[in-house]
Amino acid sequence: MRVDNCFFCGRPAWPSKGITFMRNDGKSFRFCRSKCHKNFKMKRNPRKLKWTKAYRKNAGKEMVVDSTLQFAARRNVPIRYDRELFAKTLKAMERISEIRTRRERIFYKKRMAGKRAREVASARKLVAENEHLLPRLRGSEKRRLAEEAAERGVAVEELEAEELANLRISKKTKAFGGETRRLRVRTDGGVETITESMGGLGDIDEEDDDEDDDMDTD
Repeated sequence: MRVDNCFFCGRPAWPSKGITFMRNDGKSFRFCRSKCHKNFKMKRNPRKLKWTKAYRKNAGKEMVVDSTLQFAARRNVPIRYDRELFAKTLKAMERISEIRTRRERIFYKKRMAGKRAREVASARKLVAENEHLLPRLRGSEKRRLAEEAAERGVAVEELEAEELANLRISKKTKAFGGETRRLRVRTDGGVETITESMGGLGDIDEEDDDEDDDMDTD
């Protein structure tokens, strides 16, 4: 049983599967699926599509030079059937597939080496370029933290880091039904603190409770 490779993407095209296109000059083209056939008819270059084997080999993402790849070459040489030779060939095919998978795994590890360091470097570069978007402390808050650190005998940097962390958390997450506090100046010059729930639900609940109390008294 011969398993041909897809002419466009390079995947195996199994017998009785896929599409076969016969050109007028007699040349046949095997495709593993209709996607490859449509791209072939649209005259697209497989080296420019990221999901093809040609692109991956051209970009250095797959092994190209290896001794195990030479066994997949087609040899149109008729050989007389021999049972021992057939058994040895099957064992050799299994061994070659094991060697190829091991070498591909090693190739992948070498290719991905240093990826974490590159990601960290790019993240630091992004933070350095957009540093103006990060939350900062005001001058009054810095002075307050400096006085608090002097009283407690703690480093100012630690208090600033805690304050920034709390600021980020308060901006990212808000509990449902939280309360907001506002200051109202009275006509007599005094200041009172007003606590309101989000969406004004607290006032509605209080009114409902008052109505329930009235109903009970009646």
